[in-house]
Amino acid sequence: MGEHSVSRSRVIPADPAAVFKVVSDPSMHPVIDGSGHVTGSRTAASQLKLGDKFTTSNKIGVPYLISNTVKEFEQDKLIAWSHAGGWRWRFELEEVEGGTNVTESFDWSTAKSRTYIEVLGWPARNAGNLEKTLDRLEAYFAHRADL
Repeated sequence: MGEHSVSRSRVIPADPAAVFKVVSDPSMHPVIDGSGHVTGSRTAASQLKLGDKFTTSNKIGVPYLISNTVKEFEQDKLIAWSHAGGWRWRFELEEVEGGTNVTESFDWSTAKSRTYIEVLGWPARNAGNLEKTLDRLEAYFAHRADL
């Protein structure tokens, strides 16, 4: 990734199709979100694709909604979305021995105001949240014998 992004990677003990099914399903975002901000999904679609729009319920002190659009998509390999602020959350998947190497990124190179994000310290905070998301994703698959 570039100068305006942070990423974290982890091998998740599941095949890429199973991992992609989870990360591309808005109803699963509250389950795997490491920030603790995503509280629900307001979208009927269970599997997103390029150009799809979806809305999540969130809470940082007060409840609010975020509408997102899928900006990058390659089935079982890549999905990224952004909202009106322009920054992106991206999942890249690569099959490896033992499962799938999952790289999650917070990319603010496409943001309307990169300075705003940097002054508020979001890159460092989101780096920790990416780790927590990977923790949750790993735990999800560790407890799912049917996947």
